[in-house]
Amino acid sequence: MFDFLRKDKLVVLATFFLVAIGVFSLTSVSPSLFPSYYIYILIGIVTFWFFSQIGYDVVSLFSKYFYIVSIFLLVLTLIIGQVTRGTIRWIPIGSLTFQPAELVRPFLLVFFADYLTNGELTLRRLLRAVGLLAFPAFLILIQPSFGVTILTLVGFLGILFASDFNKKHILTGSLIVLGFLPLLWLIMQPYQRARVTGFLKPESDPLGAGYNSIQSQIAVGSGKIMGRGLGKGVQTQLAFLPERSSDFIFASVAEETGFVGAILVVVGVFIILWRLTIFMENSVNQGARAFLSGFFLIYLVQVIVHIGMNLGLLPITGVPLPLVSAGGSSFLATMIGLGLALGAYKK
Repeated sequence: MFDFLRKDKLVVLATFFLVAIGVFSLTSVSPSLFPSYYIYILIGIVTFWFFSQIGYDVVSLFSKYFYIVSIFLLVLTLIIGQVTRGTIRWIPIGSLTFQPAELVRPFLLVFFADYLTNGELTLRRLLRAVGLLAFPAFLILIQPSFGVTILTLVGFLGILFASDFNKKHILTGSLIVLGFLPLLWLIMQPYQRARVTGFLKPESDPLGAGYNSIQSQIAVGSGKIMGRGLGKGVQTQLAFLPERSSDFIFASVAEETGFVGAILVVVGVFIILWRLTIFMENSVNQGARAFLSGFFLIYLVQVIVHIGMNLGLLPITGVPLPLVSAGGSSFLATMIGLGLALGAYKK
């Protein structure tokens, strides 16, 4: 089963290293997640291996079906999804829950990578692709899941960068989108607006909008060089740090394992990102290169946003740290994406 080590040892080892750090940290800060969380890890490892063994050229043959199934799952979520904190994102399956918006992300990347590279990419074809993207993006946005929606759009942008489309048009389109960004304030939920205002002036409301950011920075700073030790973090163990197993897992790691543990996480992430760039240069075909570009950009943005908000450099968002944060669906999506990336690599 572990013959996928021959695909690329560095990616496989870095992946399992980050998973191991995640397991140790989650066992410390949120032991109630286990043993059920091991099921997600097991499924993730199996899917990682499975997709790494299938050539990307074979996977791309099913791209249209991936899109259809993705739409079906997103619609199904709105019909039978479990309502949690005013959102409809999860579908319960036995004792487990899955978030289709996360799971379909790598498969939507396969579809759009195939669609935009299979033939000449004209402006008309691009507009069609944008229309096809708008449907799943809207279904994710109304759940609401603003973070996943943004990551889906980021992946599409990464695919465009790897396509043969005129980059001037991409830049023009990006500037137009940026011009409409202020309108997002009108559609944002009250709690999302509070996160933005809390980021700009956290000290103005230390017990409200600015609480999360302040507690996260305290946790990171109190870890110092070697950390307080697993299970000994004050912010994490006494629950001063909110969402310490997901949105603020990096702060939890920094407090209990210190600067050393935080740097090890960054090194593991860097290795994966570095190898993904190598994969792009040695992909099996143009579609595979486009997929790798989209997946790389999503992974990079997730890491920057998560660590940035944990350090108080960016607004608080519900973006997990890939492979480390709790969140079965996000974990599975990342493992599937990495498996597809290995399958897209022409060694």
